[in-house]
Amino acid sequence: MKESQTNPNPRMESKKSIPPYMKAISGSLGGIVEACCLQPIDVIKTRLQLDRMGNYKGIIHCGTTVSRTEGVRALWKGLTPFATHLTLKYALRMGSNAMLQSAFKDSETGKLSNRGRVLAGFGAGVLEALVIVTPFEVVKIRLQQQKGLSPELLKYKGPVHCASTIIREEGLFGLWAGAAPTVMRNGTNQAAMFTAKNAFDVILWKKHEGDGKVLQPWQSMISGFLAGTAGPVCTGPFDVVKTRLMAQSRDGGELKYKGMIHAIRTIYAEEGLRALWKGLLPRLMRIPPGQAIMWAVADQITGLYERRYLHSAAL
Repeated sequence: MKESQTNPNPRMESKKSIPPYMKAISGSLGGIVEACCLQPIDVIKTRLQLDRMGNYKGIIHCGTTVSRTEGVRALWKGLTPFATHLTLKYALRMGSNAMLQSAFKDSETGKLSNRGRVLAGFGAGVLEALVIVTPFEVVKIRLQQQKGLSPELLKYKGPVHCASTIIREEGLFGLWAGAAPTVMRNGTNQAAMFTAKNAFDVILWKKHEGDGKVLQPWQSMISGFLAGTAGPVCTGPFDVVKTRLMAQSRDGGELKYKGMIHAIRTIYAEEGLRALWKGLLPRLMRIPPGQAIMWAVADQITGLYERRYLHSAAL
């Protein structure tokens, strides 16, 4: 009797799995919506992290100063590479995480352990950091750190010009400046985020993948928001170091920071421990809401797929 109750479940679970390509599509569409909504917060975060002279007194002062001196459109500087970056990043993240989760599932039971979920998330984070995040963020940060209204006075005229200039002046690997802290940041972030999102879905809404239950957008937003809070606190130093390494160029000759460890030591020695968490508040203002927006879109798309194509799901 027990066998008849337990044996079909693994087959049903594998049959009900949402394919990686569907996860990739849902993530990319969620990334477009997130980028358009939250780009100003990302610009403010970057300016605060690069502010060594104390020109900005806080988030609001930074935002108003940028708007007043450079125009409101300056708060959407770097939107093109940011939106493209998020679209490709989420597609790769969601798709690769789904593939890795399938690989880590128990071959007999079809179940995924917490350890497997963490490893799948970390692997997806490392992959997105190396393939997409680092080169796109180098271009985005170089564009965001430029100050001024006149395009003629700006070194970089746009994303393509910025990328080609970096390659010409610093070599191809100039686009991968800050790769080490980016890998550490994204790997840790995604390991925590995927694990937490699944946990909150189960705890708050009794939602399991493939069960046919589609969360309401507000439910997905709550789970996504909560899942997106832990990463920024844990990975703050990696994010600051990543930004500093990506922002520096060889214009002045020698580079100030020689690598991730050297940058951490230099920032700590010159600016204090708190400087390693510069921009934390705007990160908390951007990442959890960003995850809320992305998951609200992604869950609706995957939910539609479940309702329409997974006929064995309980509606």
